[in-house]
Amino acid sequence: MPKHALLSASASKQWLNCPPSAKLCANVEDRASPYAQQGTDAHELCEYKVLLKTSGKAQWDPTENLDYYDAEMENCAEEYSSFVLEQFLDAKEHCSDPIVLVEQRLDFSKWVPEGFGTGDCIIVADDVLHIIDFKYGLGVLVEAEGNPQMMCYALGALDIYDGIYDIKTVKMTIFQPRRDNISTFEMNKTDLLNWADTVLAPTAKLAYEGKGEFKAGDHCQFCKVKATCRKRAEYNLELARYDFEMPDRLEDDEIEIILSKADEFISWLGDVKEYALNQALQG
Repeated sequence: MPKHALLSASASKQWLNCPPSAKLCANVEDRASPYAQQGTDAHELCEYKVLLKTSGKAQWDPTENLDYYDAEMENCAEEYSSFVLEQFLDAKEHCSDPIVLVEQRLDFSKWVPEGFGTGDCIIVADDVLHIIDFKYGLGVLVEAEGNPQMMCYALGALDIYDGIYDIKTVKMTIFQPRRDNISTFEMNKTDLLNWADTVLAPTAKLAYEGKGEFKAGDHCQFCKVKATCRKRAEYNLELARYDFEMPDRLEDDEIEIILSKADEFISWLGDVKEYALNQALQG
C-alpha cells in the first residue's frame, strides 16, 4: 500500500475539478515545509488531548518532543479537544454507546481506486455520524459545506460503521481555531451515498486513469504543477487578452469581470515567478 494515495481525500477538490491533474502531480516530489511540520505537531498534540478528555487514556504526552510547540498551539489544542468532548457528550444524549475515534484510517476505495485517508476525529453514534477535521493553517479559510475531503472521510466511516449503528445523518465540521472558524455542514446519508455513486466514483475513475479534461480555477491553489500548467496559463491570460480599445472607457460590468479574475491572475503570476526563481537558483 503506498504511503500516499494517488487520489487522496485532501486533494479531492483538485482532482474532482481537474481529473488528469492527479497523475500529473504524482510524479512531482513533495517539498518539505515548516508549515506542514507545524501542522503535524499540532495534530499530535490534539490527538493526545482528545484521548485524555474523552476516555482518560492517552499513551504519552508528546509536548516535549514537538518542535513547534508554543502557547498558541496549546490553546488551539485545548479548544479543539473541548469541542470534541462537547460533541461526544451531545452524542450520548441520543445514543447509549457512542465511540470516539482519533487519527482513524479510513478506506473509501469502494468509490475511489485505492482511496484512503486519516480522519482526525470521528464520533459514531445512532442517528448521527460526526466527522471533525482540525485545521491548524492560518492562510486559507476552510469551509465544511460541500467539502469533498470531509465527504470522502464520511464515506470511509460509513463503510465501517453503517449497520453497526443506525446512522441517518452525516455531520462534518472544520475546526480552524487560528481563523476563529468552526464550520459545520450536515447532509442526509442517502444524499451522500448518491453523490458518491454519481459524482465521486465516475470522476475518480477518470482521474485514476489520467483521463478527463484539465480545468483551471480556485482548486489550483495547492496543485504541484500550478506554475507550469498550460490550462491555468490559458485561463489567466484571458484577462490579458481582454479588449481594452473599444470603447475608450470600461463599463462597470466590464470592470466587474476584470476584478473577478484579478486575484487568481495575481496568484498565477506569483506562482510562475516563484517557479522561475527556483529554477534559476538550481542552475
